[in-house]
Amino acid sequence: MADTADQKKSTHRRRVRLLSPPVWWPLPAAALLGLAAGGAYGVLKAPEYAATSYVVAVPDDTTEPATALGFAQAYARIATSSSTLAYAQPRAGISVQKLRTQVRAETSPESPMIAITGTAKSAAEAADIANAVADALSLSSNTAAKNTGVQLLLFNQAVAPSDPASASPALSGAVGLCAGGLLGGLWLLARPTAGRRRGEGPGEGTGADAVETVEEYASLPAQGEPAATKEKESVR
Repeated sequence: MADTADQKKSTHRRRVRLLSPPVWWPLPAAALLGLAAGGAYGVLKAPEYAATSYVVAVPDDTTEPATALGFAQAYARIATSSSTLAYAQPRAGISVQKLRTQVRAETSPESPMIAITGTAKSAAEAADIANAVADALSLSSNTAAKNTGVQLLLFNQAVAPSDPASASPALSGAVGLCAGGLLGGLWLLARPTAGRRRGEGPGEGTGADAVETVEEYASLPAQGEPAATKEKESVR
């Protein structure tokens, strides 16, 4: 009878081990979910194109080159202002509010050149936005060239790009895979901490280990039985 009970217990433990998933299952599950989400985002999101136009600040004969560098920094800040975008709006063909979200200006502290980048869902539209803002910035700044001693000249016009600037579906899927794997790993690291806060020991509360622990405690004699036996012997 004892052998039969032990065989049933061992069979039950094997079934529990087969039915319970491994503790590391969230890692591949989260990675696959991130891969699917990133790939779907890359496929469903419309591609975005970016085109860049360059203008340069040129000093006149009475102005030092360092002054042109400082004015280039200042003009880069006002490239996306309302007054400049109002000049560029007729050529760009979109509203000032939308134009403000589709253009950016950048410059270097070592060069008096300003890079004006336009972004749009169409390559031609992105180039038109960059060129419109570059021309508007040059016209508005050159009206004060006699007082500042610096004028902006168009260095290079933007052309329609052949490839989109947005991430491809493969790249989006790879990013989603890495992000999902990272979240799954963090969740695995957080699980033991949560178990210790509940007062569980290492290995308790998971699948077969919990069943084995319960069965071992159930097979042990009650703690009060040895004490009761000793009391009866002392009375005798």
